[in-house]
Amino acid sequence: MSVDLLQILAPNGDVDSTLLPTLSPERLVDLYRRMVTVRIMDTRMLALQRQGRIGFYGTCKGQEAATVGSGAAMEARDWVYPALREGAVALMRGMSLEHYVAQLMGCALDPTHGRQMPCHFSSAEHNYVSLSSVIGTQINQAMGTAWAAKLRHDDTAVLAYMGDGATSSTDFHAALTFAAVHKVPCVFFCQNNQFAISVPFEKQTASDGIAAKAVAYGMPGVAVDGNDVLAVYRATTEAVERARSGAGPTLIEAITYRIEGHSSSDDPTRYRDEKITKKWAQRDPIERFRNYLELENLVSDSLDKEIRAEQKTLIDAAIATAEASPDPDVETLFTDVYEKMPRHIAEQRIDLMSERGGGSNEGAFPL
Repeated sequence: MSVDLLQILAPNGDVDSTLLPTLSPERLVDLYRRMVTVRIMDTRMLALQRQGRIGFYGTCKGQEAATVGSGAAMEARDWVYPALREGAVALMRGMSLEHYVAQLMGCALDPTHGRQMPCHFSSAEHNYVSLSSVIGTQINQAMGTAWAAKLRHDDTAVLAYMGDGATSSTDFHAALTFAAVHKVPCVFFCQNNQFAISVPFEKQTASDGIAAKAVAYGMPGVAVDGNDVLAVYRATTEAVERARSGAGPTLIEAITYRIEGHSSSDDPTRYRDEKITKKWAQRDPIERFRNYLELENLVSDSLDKEIRAEQKTLIDAAIATAEASPDPDVETLFTDVYEKMPRHIAEQRIDLMSERGGGSNEGAFPL
């Protein structure tokens, strides 16, 4: 069984006007700005990793439309459970560039005090949960959050991201089964970028795509051109509306391609044909969207240069701010773990502070 591919924008900028989502000119330009920002950020962060200024990074290059288009469909009250390439969604939901870069550096400005490896962004304030490097675990967690929302009668939807490799995990099966049976308000969004690190998609499954699997679970399955930001936005918006209405979950497969390595630790030339990569690079989602915006007289060369210069300046400033931040204070080892610090942790803190010459500060944390 195959699922028809949803596509609105052709690579040359031509559009199926019957499928266009309702978006203002300002919102369209903002989507473009978001995609450009991700590309600039990825280029800068990968360069910093090569220079030894951060330890790890996973780029979104080639997948900007899938990430930005889906993230734009969510509202502030909704929850997002990301995989590796959805850092842009954290920014879209309100995380500052300074905190984004600080997390990669693990400095004192990092809200998580350097406790998470780079790219594991999280923000309770913005309903954005840290990814887990354990493949697929976030799928069940997202489903659980959606179930809780249903039990509490919250008007909340949950977006669960995953790569194609995660669909081979038992968590995928358990989450989709439970979600469909209990009709929880969850959208399962698979970025099928053709490789699970070095494992090609054809070795992940014998089925005709990921979206086709939805039928067996009892939910709609949507296959969308992942390099078409408008199609991704439409598909995700419709799935979110379905979830809010009480109709249950949807599985979306965004068909795209990972232009660079799985992460900064990966050399993709060792396991894939880079001639295919070059062909996918010609389907660049940013250029495709720009072609459309130019035809609509919404983006010009001058505006494009202005956007890129503005975002580069902002990112450079965020890098400078994060690099000027010191390491997290050692005392943060004892904070943010327990609501009320237990006796043995408080005693360890006192011992450490005494060794550092800071005195016992016994009154700071009652035993």
